[in-house]
Amino acid sequence: MSRYRDEAPLRARIPADVERPDRVVFGLTWRQLIILAVSGLVLYAAWSAVASVVPPLVYLVVAVPVAGLAFFVAVGRREGTSLDGWLLAALRYRRAPHRLVPAGEPITSAPGWVSTTAGPGDRLPIPAPLRLPARGITADGLIDLGPDGTTGLVRASTVAFGLRTAAEQNGLVAAFARWLHSLDGPAQILVRAHRVDLTQLAGRLLTEASGQPHPALEAAARAHAQFLTELAASRQLLHRQVTVAVRSRRGPGPTSHQAAEAVRALAGCEVAARVLDPAEAAATLADALHPSANPAPAAWPPGTRSNESEQW
Repeated sequence: MSRYRDEAPLRARIPADVERPDRVVFGLTWRQLIILAVSGLVLYAAWSAVASVVPPLVYLVVAVPVAGLAFFVAVGRREGTSLDGWLLAALRYRRAPHRLVPAGEPITSAPGWVSTTAGPGDRLPIPAPLRLPARGITADGLIDLGPDGTTGLVRASTVAFGLRTAAEQNGLVAAFARWLHSLDGPAQILVRAHRVDLTQLAGRLLTEASGQPHPALEAAARAHAQFLTELAASRQLLHRQVTVAVRSRRGPGPTSHQAAEAVRALAGCEVAARVLDPAEAAATLADALHPSANPAPAAWPPGTRSNESEQW
């Protein structure tokens, strides 16, 4: 028993640049090589076209800044993104409509009497329809993504990992690793933190305290209400909501199976999990589109226990 009690916790090194593209030649990726090669070919073609009329020194004065700009675009990065990808995203944002409205059909032009100084030609810019990846929710609670398949949502509880012994931590990590190794499709774990307001609970305790059958119970209820009020005033309480999303392109059947397997595998990590029904899946999507909202904690089925209170 002492051998398991003294077992050291598992440690795994995860490189920070795990998604970094492979380096091919001289520390450059394929994308960087293509940008530099295309730039070099363009400069060579331009020199071949003007070599008979432009002196070499004049051409070098013009070509060196262009080559330097191409090299800067190829190897430069901004906020963790390659500079060419960042410029392409900025161009797409600039050309994309900035006013989106939910509409099932194309939006018609504004009437001729509508004018403003905001748009080109003193005309009101027409909003574009808002297209979301989710097309609907099936009867099984799966999110229909159209050509991208379906996604199943699983609500999971938290685990007090830091309060466990080293052997228990190793067991939880091993069980979680087995679930990760069993995945044959995309999976996402979303953790959201919402503020918890205890003023309503404290007010309800004060209201019901006078109806207690014994003065000691009334005093205990009032003391607990005062404790909740002081706790809310001195601490920022958070409720963590953990949602696991599994996706499959092979149809609703495999997606439902993956969601059920996720529930079974997470049970080995002492995580209480369950697949969301259609109403809960719709509420989860609505909360994702309104991040500032504070949804109420989901109800757990009988026989399960959530450890979310341990996060306070």
